[in-house]
Formats: sequence, C-alpha cells, structure tokens
Amino acid sequence: MNHFTYRNGELCCEDVRIQEIAAQVGTPFYLYSSATLKRHFTAFESGFEGMAHQTCFAVKACSNLTILNTFAKLGGGADIVSGGELFRALKAGIDPKKVIYSGVGKTRKELREALAADILMFNVESPQELDRLNEVAAEMNSIARIAFRINPDVDPKTHAYISTGLAKNKFGIPVTEALQEYLRAKAMPNIEIVGVSCHIGSQLTQIEPFIEALRKVKGFIAKLEQAGIKIKYLDMGGGIGIPYDGEQPPHPIDYATAVRAELAGLDCTLILEPGRVLVGNAGVLVTEVQYTKANRGGDKEKHFIIVDAAMNDLARPSLYGAYHEILPVQEPAQDGAEQEADVVGPICETGDFLAKDRLMPSVRPGELLAVMSSGAYGFSMSSTYNSRPKVAEVLVSGERFQVIRQRENYDDLVRGEIISDLE
Repeated sequence: MNHFTYRNGELCCEDVRIQEIAAQVGTPFYLYSSATLKRHFTAFESGFEGMAHQTCFAVKACSNLTILNTFAKLGGGADIVSGGELFRALKAGIDPKKVIYSGVGKTRKELREALAADILMFNVESPQELDRLNEVAAEMNSIARIAFRINPDVDPKTHAYISTGLAKNKFGIPVTEALQEYLRAKAMPNIEIVGVSCHIGSQLTQIEPFIEALRKVKGFIAKLEQAGIKIKYLDMGGGIGIPYDGEQPPHPIDYATAVRAELAGLDCTLILEPGRVLVGNAGVLVTEVQYTKANRGGDKEKHFIIVDAAMNDLARPSLYGAYHEILPVQEPAQDGAEQEADVVGPICETGDFLAKDRLMPSVRPGELLAVMSSGAYGFSMSSTYNSRPKVAEVLVSGERFQVIRQRENYDDLVRGEIISDLE
C-alpha cells in the first residue's frame, strides 16, 4: 500500500497536492512519501520479530540521505556496493556495525575505507578479492570480518539483467568451490570468517527460489561446521518484488514465515537486504507534458505524448522494458477519451520512452503525469546524458513537503571540467 491517492479530483501524496509541489519545485522531480517508507520498513521487520536478524537496506535502490536516515532511525543498516555508498550510509547516521559490503569489484581504496569504518562484514566474491582484502587488512594492522557470497545456481525467474544467482552470472563463488576458499581464509592472519552470503536476484515474484537457495546454503553451512568453521551470520540478500503491472509478489510476512520455517534450528543471525520492496512504491516521478503529436505512416497513425522527463531520469523502461503505471495528476473523467500512445522524453534516442503503446487519457501540454512505483532504481540510476541536469527529490510528511535534493543546474554539469591549454 502507498499514500498516493486522488482527492477531490487531484493526485495527492499523503495530505499534499502534487500540483502544489510542482508549482513550487518545477518538473521533473522525484516525490517520496515518508509514511509509506516507514510503513514498508515496519511491515518487513514485523515478520522477523523475535528472531535474531538485521535489516540492511540496499542503498543502490535509493540512496538519498534523508531516506537512509529514515531507515537508520528505525534500526536499519545498509547493504553497500561502493565506497560512495559507504560514505552516504555513514553520513546518514547508519551504524557501521550494521553495514555489509557486497560487490564484485572492490578497489584497495574502498577496502581501506570500509576497514577504517569497522563495518560488520565484507561479502567476498572471488579468491583474488580475498587475497587483496587480507593484504590490505595486514597493511592497516586490522582484521577483516568476511562472508563469502556463494552462488547456489538457482533460477530466480526474473529479468536476465537482475538475475544474480545462476552459474553464468558474475556474482559470487560457485557453491562447489566455496569450501576450498573458506579453508584458505581460515588460515589467513588478517581475516575473520563470520558469515555466509547468498543473493539470487531482484524483483522476484515467487517464494520458492528463495527457499531453494536457502536449503543449499544450509547444507553448505553444515559442511563448514564439519570443517571447524562456525558461522555467525547468514546473509540471504534481498530481491522481493513489488507489483508494477499485475505481478503478485509474496507479501513480506509470507516470505518471513517461509524463511523462519526453513531456518528453524539454525543458530545464526539472519541478515536481510531489502531494497525495492521498501522504496519502490513509496516514490513517483512527476513530469509535465510538453507536446502531443501524431506521426502518420501508410494507414497507421502513431501517437506520442512528449514529457520533460526522460530515460536519463528513469532508465528502467529503456533498460529492462519495465512497466510503470502512469497517472494524470488531474483525475480524468470516467468516460473521458483515451488513445494508445507512447510516452517519450526529449533525449535523442529512439529508446527514450517511459511507456510504449499505452492506453492513455487525453492530455494537453502543461498537464502533469505521475510515473508510479519509481522509488527504487529511479533517481539512483539517473544520469546527465544529453547534458540534462539531475532532477530534484522531494519528501512529503503529512501536510508538509521538503526538497531533500536540490535540482542540479548548468554549473553543476561542468563542475570539475576545464578547457585544456594543451596543443
């Protein structure tokens, strides 16, 4: 459930009219509901109440400082994949002892930063990374707490680009090779083994892949114990999907119930990395219609709604062919005219679209549209392609709203650049 509803014919976020925000902030902008963020986090947590666990929000999904701080105040940690995300997490007030560091390409600089912060653990993804981490920790006279991210070769039944647990994916170490790496790590002086990690993909709509992966991980933990390696933490990753277009992903409570049943008797603290499920439906992208046009070719007529948001602002439709519901901010009449149209932006790419062949109400230049379920992998994946400044981010809480990230300007686009005097 989210807090974006029509009231008196206008789309509102909690108790604020979106039209009012747009009038003051300009478009495009990302808009988040504080009440939805808190509700989703609390609902996710409630399923694991009474069980030793730590919820570490996947920062990559939505990395705004205010949103990270909101989850920190509720007891949340962070799943990070870069030095920049570590910086953001600490800046937002997240306890470093609640930070886990995933990702296949950690640099020496990033490893040093995370060791200096004394994070909970590194999810190591290759033998070479283990060697590098041991070397860096030795240079710093430090001990690196680690888990290996094992690849269970489980089909998550999701989009190929966000599948991460198959043997053909770049992530993790094959479960068949992981024991050897744990034994190597056990002998390293600057490494402390504390966990096992597994993450099979994103936008999963079934519980079964999670449970299949968990069973494989449990079997592997038993082998580790036989080898004298005690595991304190089991990181099950994230990946629960949200409804974009009629999908019926598992409710977090049902997910928690299934996981708890499968983990019965296992003496580990469970680490969870929810991302999309917490923020996806808590945010929308608000954009203004600039033009409408029809291109005629033969006996066909193609309609376009051209808006001021583009693929650089929301990449998911172009990148994944992802569906986002698009609602007019002014509620259309029940019997109003509709037509099939592409909703497109100003980027000079044919792939610049927010929707294709979508049945849309009749709209005119100047009207606002809300691209729904854009809170996850929206702003965090945005760019300045075509030299378009990044948009503003806005948070609503009850009857008030606040800009939580200023819109970039042209000077921001060239910051750090020079005109060279080399000939």
